Amino acid sequence: MARSRTASKESAEAYTPGRSVAGAPGTLRVSVVLPAYNEGEAIAGVLERIFESVLLPCEALVVVDDEADTTRPVVQRLAEHEPRLRCLVNTYGRGPANAIRYGIDHASTPVVVVTMADGCDDARQIDELVRLVERGVVVAAASRYMAGGQQVGGPLLKGMLSALAGRSLHLTARVGTRDATNSFKAYSTAFVQAVGIDSRHGFEIGIELTAKARRLRLPTAEIPTIWLDRQQGMSNFQVASWIPKYFRWYLFAFGPRLTLDGLKQRTRAFTDAGRAQRIGKAR
Repeated sequence: MARSRTASKESAEAYTPGRSVAGAPGTLRVSVVLPAYNEGEAIAGVLERIFESVLLPCEALVVVDDEADTTRPVVQRLAEHEPRLRCLVNTYGRGPANAIRYGIDHASTPVVVVTMADGCDDARQIDELVRLVERGVVVAAASRYMAGGQQVGGPLLKGMLSALAGRSLHLTARVGTRDATNSFKAYSTAFVQAVGIDSRHGFEIGIELTAKARRLRLPTAEIPTIWLDRQQGMSNFQVASWIPKYFRWYLFAFGPRLTLDGLKQRTRAFTDAGRAQRIGKAR
C-alpha cells in the first residue's frame, strides 16, 4: 500500500535535524528508486552494479510507466533470483517525476535514494549518501560541481545550465549543495512525506526537494561524484521543455524561513499559478 503524503505532527517531527532515521537492526535501511523507460536488457548491468555496491540492507524499486515497457520483463526475470528487487508499474501518470513519486510512496525504508536507470550514477556512493541522512540531513546530494566531482560527457548546453544553476544556488541561496539539479540524491522518507512532491513532469524533483529543505532551514549535505553519460540508448532529458519547471523551483529556494504549514500554502499557490499559466498557453 502506498504511504500517505499527508503531513502530520508526527511526520514533521521525524525529520527534526540531528534525529536518527535508521531502522531497527536487521531491517532494510534504504530503498533505491530507479525510474525507467524502455531500458530493455541494459537495466541488468545497472542493477548488478547496485547490488554489488550497496552493502547496507536495501531494496531496489524499478518504476515503469506501463506494462509494455521493455524494462519490465527483464526486471521480472532478475527478481526471480533477487528478492530485494521489485518492478512497479506507475499509476500516477507518465513521465519521470510521476515514476519517482510512485517509487518513493512505495518505499518501505526510512531513507530513499533516487538514481537513474541508465547507469550514469556511481552506485558505490549510495551507502555514503544513506549514512548522511541517517545522521540527520534531510537531503544528501551527489555533487558533480564540488571539489572532486566531475561530469563526463552529456550535452554541452545541459551541463552548462546545470552547473550555473547549482553553483549560483549554493552561493546565493545557501542550499547546502552545489548540485541541486542532480537527481542522484538520498532523502529522509519522513521529510518527503511531510513536504510532499509537487513536480509532475521531468526530473525537477531533485531541485524541488532541495528548495523545500532550504525554505524550512533543514540540513542538506553533499559528497563529490563523477557522473558518466549513458553508454547505451538515448537520454530522455528534454532541456527546452523542462527548463521553465526547474527555474520555478530555483526561484522558490530564495526567501525567508517557512513553517511546514507555510511551505504547503506557498507551494500550493506556486503550483496553482503554474497550472493556470499552462492552461492559458493551451488556450
